[in-house]
Amino acid sequence: MKKVNRKRVVLPTDFSSNAWNAIVYALTLFKDVPCDFFLLNAFQVGTSGLSTRMGQANDTRLFHLLKEQSERDLKRTLEQVEDMDLGPEHTFETVSIADNLVNAIGKTVYNKGMDYIIMGTKGATGLKEVFMGSNTYKIIKEIDFCPIIAVPEDFKSDGSIDTILLATGYEHLFESYELRPLLQLAKLFGSKIWITHVGNLEELTPEQQASRNIIKKQLKTVVYDFVSAEKETSINHTIQKMVQANSNIHMVAMINQDRGFFERLTREPVIQKISFNSKVPFLVIHLFE
Repeated sequence: MKKVNRKRVVLPTDFSSNAWNAIVYALTLFKDVPCDFFLLNAFQVGTSGLSTRMGQANDTRLFHLLKEQSERDLKRTLEQVEDMDLGPEHTFETVSIADNLVNAIGKTVYNKGMDYIIMGTKGATGLKEVFMGSNTYKIIKEIDFCPIIAVPEDFKSDGSIDTILLATGYEHLFESYELRPLLQLAKLFGSKIWITHVGNLEELTPEQQASRNIIKKQLKTVVYDFVSAEKETSINHTIQKMVQANSNIHMVAMINQDRGFFERLTREPVIQKISFNSKVPFLVIHLFE
């Protein structure tokens, strides 16, 4: 592997098994890449709602208890990480923040200049999806200034990414910096990129055709291919079926735009659906508009 710049990666954890699985994924994937990892835990102090001295004292006591617990659990996680870490050029830092998860991650990404957020995601089906308001999906929705890799709870990496499936509606004329997080991964791991548009290519508008041509130019430094997909019952279902049929697809990638083409076309919250249902890690890159 050629010399690469150090990567900075935030690993949010609530000390659950799926958060640990995402940490193991990150360490395995980036084992040969110089990285600074930040293990982040966010905790919230429930306010007692009493603005009395006693209420404030209770809050302060609770804050100290929660802070100590968070730091203790982070220390234990760090010990586990250092026991299994395979990368000679890795550094680790623990970060304990009293805030909600979105704010805690946002501040860390902003203050420390992160390249990726890698976090676990729990699968959900049907109604559960509606009620869960999953943390990972909240992060995808709210944090639009850092690429996010959502790792399914039972996904195990062998440290390679053979093929990345980029699903796009060709809704936008891509700037090179918007595709950079995807290109960096493809170059690091020698991955192929399969670009798929769910639907009929003959029905592309002139704007979509122009977007397709620009993608060709932007990806000329990596191996890529256009793969057509006939739409099944939904875009999410079509993409999941492609992943199941091709064991060399190790990641699905999408560019998240406010109400992107897919969603306007289908009224389907595609990114939300895939973040819940993907069997492989899901890379979400935001448009920095």
